[in-house]
Amino acid sequence: MTGRRAKALARNESGATLVEFGLILLPLCVLLMGFLDLGYQSYVRSTLQGTLNDVARAASVEDPDLRASGDSIEEQIENAIIERMATLASGASYEVETSNYFRFSGVGRPERLTKDVNKNGRYDDGDCWLDTNPNEEFDEDGGRDGIGGADDVVFYTVTLTMPRLLPMAGLVGVAPDYSITVRTAMKSQPYANQAAPSEAC
Repeated sequence: MTGRRAKALARNESGATLVEFGLILLPLCVLLMGFLDLGYQSYVRSTLQGTLNDVARAASVEDPDLRASGDSIEEQIENAIIERMATLASGASYEVETSNYFRFSGVGRPERLTKDVNKNGRYDDGDCWLDTNPNEEFDEDGGRDGIGGADDVVFYTVTLTMPRLLPMAGLVGVAPDYSITVRTAMKSQPYANQAAPSEAC
């Protein structure tokens, strides 16, 4: 009798679907949470990029009205971004960096040589250059801090850090926080004469 029951139980397939579903449930949930997490991260990134573009455009005029608190324009820019992102990314922290350049071609590049003594295309002692951030030193990045003045090109970098939407960091070994960085460059309006850089040697 016992042997007959064991054989019948071995042939019995009722409940197999439930067991199979139990086996794939955890990987399926992790996959779904991953898709939701990536979708939310993409949405935050695109919203942050749009917000930065709008704020940078508003800040490109003389005496901009950014409708945000702050003693300097740079503080108002940061607070305007934070206020516009508040509902989407509550609890986020922001790092906003602004630097300005004489022209678009100089963004993130060394100051331009005006006299290359040994014609090697690099700065060496005795060479002359356009001192775009007047400090009388040759710089690998010719930018100045802040938004500059009329006709200057302002380069913005915003980094947002916030907790993930879903608690999946421990399941798949990813960082518990998003770190999203967006950038844009905007040329200020020509409301005055642009300060021209001087040559230094």
